[in-house]
Amino acid sequence: MAQGLRRVDTKGAAQYTGLAESTLNKRRVFGGGPRYIQIGRRVLYDIADLDAWMEQNKRSSTSDAGRAA
Repeated sequence: MAQGLRRVDTKGAAQYTGLAESTLNKRRVFGGGPRYIQIGRRVLYDIADLDAWMEQNKRSSTSDAGRAA
């Protein structure tokens, strides 16, 4: 593994983001979640991708719809 590159499984990604594992599982199926890597049945998330996804979802108020996709 390259220095500074860290990947976590779904459980680790859930802990890192504060989401439930089931939420990440559903977002993999229906879209809207962070980028992930799938090797066979194993699913991994790059910490940098989790950070980028959370940054994309920042809002300044409840009426802030964010960027158009």
